[in-house]
Amino acid sequence: MRFSTITFAIACLITMLIVASPIGLPDKVASKVCLQLLKWNGDTTNVLAALAQTDAATIDCSSTGSRLSSQEVQQLVSLHNKVRADVGVGPVTWSKKLAMYAQQWANHLASTNCSLQHRPPSGKWKREYGENLFMGTAGYFGVADAVKSWEDEKKYYRGQTLDHSNWYDSGHYTQMVWKESQQIGCAKVECNGNVIVICNYDPPGNILGQKPY
Repeated sequence: MRFSTITFAIACLITMLIVASPIGLPDKVASKVCLQLLKWNGDTTNVLAALAQTDAATIDCSSTGSRLSSQEVQQLVSLHNKVRADVGVGPVTWSKKLAMYAQQWANHLASTNCSLQHRPPSGKWKREYGENLFMGTAGYFGVADAVKSWEDEKKYYRGQTLDHSNWYDSGHYTQMVWKESQQIGCAKVECNGNVIVICNYDPPGNILGQKPY
């Protein structure tokens, strides 16, 4: 029995190290799994099942709220604010809540058909915030490229009020510079050799009948 306890204690330690947070502290989910491992006292089948269920997709140890690094977050906020400042609009700040929201949808896209799709207007995945999407070849494109592609739509916006006939071509750009949007949160995921970048905005922009600024 003592050997069994020691074995599970080692397994517990390994589990905590695998899913440790960036600052080296054990993740809460890992701690719960460890406690369960010790309770089982040597049931290998249950141990393996618990480890399989504790996958990386459900354990978010990142201080950014998504799979983005702190450097990528700084890039996204800085680039957004530069584009906004160019038209006299105030800055946005980072929202971990929005980043987690974006990561959930990114993970869903990767696990289904790995294509660019906006959240639907209703149902389980109902869209609650403004949303910009980007896809490019993984390893060649990153978050800065996503922002640049959205900013490139600036040439299609000429200061007009948005309506059904004119918002589509410049929609990514107008969301970036929407005056009322004060927070952003973004995420990324890789699938089929591509990287998908998603940014959400709160309050949402691109309201028909209004101008972005």
